[in-house]
Amino acid sequence: MTAPLMIDSIEAAVDHVLDTVVGDIVLGIPLAIGKPNTFVNALYRRIKANPARKLRIITALSLLKPVGKSELEQHFLDPLVERVFGDYPDLEYAKDLRAHALPPNIEVREFFMKTGDYLGNDAAQQGYISTNYTFVARDMAVQGMNVIAQAVGSQGEGDTLRLSMSSNPDVIFEVLEKMRAAGQPLLTIGVINRKMPFMPNGAEVSPDFYDMLVKDPAGTHTLFAPPNNRVSTADYAIGLHASSLVVDGGTLQIGIGSLGDAIAQALIVRDRHGQEYRRILESLCPDGLDGRELGRFDEGLYGCSEMFVNGFLKLIEAGIIRKEVFNDTVLQQMLNDGRIADATVTPQMLQALLDAGRISTPLTEADIVFLQRFGILRAGVRRDGSELELDGERCTNDLLDPNHFEQVCGRMLGTRLAGGIFMTGGFFLGPGDFYERLRTMPPQELAKIDMTRIDFINQLYGQGDLKRAQRRKARFMNTTMIVTLLGAAASDALESGQVVSGVGGQYNFVAMAHALSDARLLMMLRATHDNKDGLRSSIVWNYGNVTIPRHLRDIIITEYGIADVRGQPDGEVVKRLIAVADSRFQDELVQQAKAHGKLEAGYEVPERYRNNLPEALDGVLHPWADAGLLPPFPFGTDLTADELKIVGALKKLKHASEHPGELLSVALKSFWEGKEAPKAYLERLGLADAHSFKDAVIRMLFAGNL
Repeated sequence: MTAPLMIDSIEAAVDHVLDTVVGDIVLGIPLAIGKPNTFVNALYRRIKANPARKLRIITALSLLKPVGKSELEQHFLDPLVERVFGDYPDLEYAKDLRAHALPPNIEVREFFMKTGDYLGNDAAQQGYISTNYTFVARDMAVQGMNVIAQAVGSQGEGDTLRLSMSSNPDVIFEVLEKMRAAGQPLLTIGVINRKMPFMPNGAEVSPDFYDMLVKDPAGTHTLFAPPNNRVSTADYAIGLHASSLVVDGGTLQIGIGSLGDAIAQALIVRDRHGQEYRRILESLCPDGLDGRELGRFDEGLYGCSEMFVNGFLKLIEAGIIRKEVFNDTVLQQMLNDGRIADATVTPQMLQALLDAGRISTPLTEADIVFLQRFGILRAGVRRDGSELELDGERCTNDLLDPNHFEQVCGRMLGTRLAGGIFMTGGFFLGPGDFYERLRTMPPQELAKIDMTRIDFINQLYGQGDLKRAQRRKARFMNTTMIVTLLGAAASDALESGQVVSGVGGQYNFVAMAHALSDARLLMMLRATHDNKDGLRSSIVWNYGNVTIPRHLRDIIITEYGIADVRGQPDGEVVKRLIAVADSRFQDELVQQAKAHGKLEAGYEVPERYRNNLPEALDGVLHPWADAGLLPPFPFGTDLTADELKIVGALKKLKHASEHPGELLSVALKSFWEGKEAPKAYLERLGLADAHSFKDAVIRMLFAGNL
């Protein structure tokens, strides 16, 4: 490797790219916060202004600061966005794409889009690449990528400079391997952002990893930090059900958003408030608690997820994510089966490794490297001929002789296994305090978190024995939009073909759940969804798009319960899914299943499943919310108390505006009660002075919804 070209200016870096790359530029940039926004914007502007050059951007999850869709929302959001997102620079290509204003010489191709943002956007829909996360590196090469750029964290200066890919070591290693093996040219660019948390382990690289390193202070800016979402009653019910299937000592994968927060909080309640947790579940489970996991986490959990989210960090802080795994197959297997009792280094551990053939006697250089890497031998031990030496003391390198073995153990053993990891992730995204916690976390704690390659996390191929040994009793938790009565799931797109988000890694985790003998897939969805077309069941007879086919069905969870459908015949699958559907839609689902020959003619939904209704669920969980165990924002919020009240009223108002009957009812109620909103609220929304009849009506409706 040669030293990278060091450039102090974003514009000079763009000059170098334009001068170096002949013809079209095909730029690959990481998903989410790993993008070097200022560099990408500068390159985009230059090519936008020069129709003779062409640019294709290949990426995913291009994040823009929230923008109000109405004047009311804009008034509310402006000060909030300024406070939360600071100097985060929006991606100009994403703004133009969303505004249907991409220039003809620039394309954007994403393999995962921000949920729902590009419905009806022809350029985005046509540019979407449907692929599994583990195929992204391959597909970037297929697109002819010739430049790859990402934001990097840094420590030190000059000869002591160290770099970290921080949030996004997910695909770049595999990209480089594939493209170099194929002889395809690729210019690699790192742009230092000093606000990126410096993550060690798999994310750390030397400066010569890149062809060009950009040190312009303009590359440093606030990271995109979405505030925590409110956790609804339905979210908590789903999270509670899911949490009761997590096995102590097992492996956990969860995602971002209110459902991820609900699961994390439910696990904390289970660990710290066991009696209350049992009582909550008893009130949610009409079939009892057989098969549910209710105990504390005495061993702890290992987190292994493509996305390291705030919920995982809270589980680390709660001491639940603490089970360490080790990057050696034999050592991990011996810990699993009890041949090594725990992480304490003892003579018995050394003997067990010798008996298993993991080390030999006399110890070879490779044996010593292995033993020191994991803290079994002290760092200063070295081999000198037929002896081992440490700080002037010598022992014969013969572990078969009891006296020599005793001398080695007495003088040269470490105290505790080193190099253990309790959280493995491919990228991260979270609120501002999540990043700040990573930036300030003590090094010994940060060393337990390994941000690494997505092809290691999302599949069993390659190092399969090690992955199987580490991922014991795994629970892979994914969300979906629609589930059919035969168990297929639609998670990425509508049946019209319009892409809502993308496949991402969902299929990968589904496949792993079936490939690991003690793993389970937990597919979660809210039982209903409500939009301008009215309330609809999320469990349907069939659907015109499938992300996960029915033959990979496993466990499906709604707020009304758990449907374990793995290995079940179609008729039983239908019954179990109807049992967790919203009761307002159960009769229709029964009729459809009977009409298609999947239910016997005389079947009726058992009475114990007939009260699957939001008001019943709220009656069960509301007391626990009041008691503080299920708070609306379990991990805090960036919004003030007043802002939360305003948001609540605006959401009610928006919902009513999509349902004319409801809007009329709200209007009559608001007019009759004649309430006034606080002046500060009206000023925030630009309604302090109602200059038109429309403003006066909105002001009245807003006050009524408070």
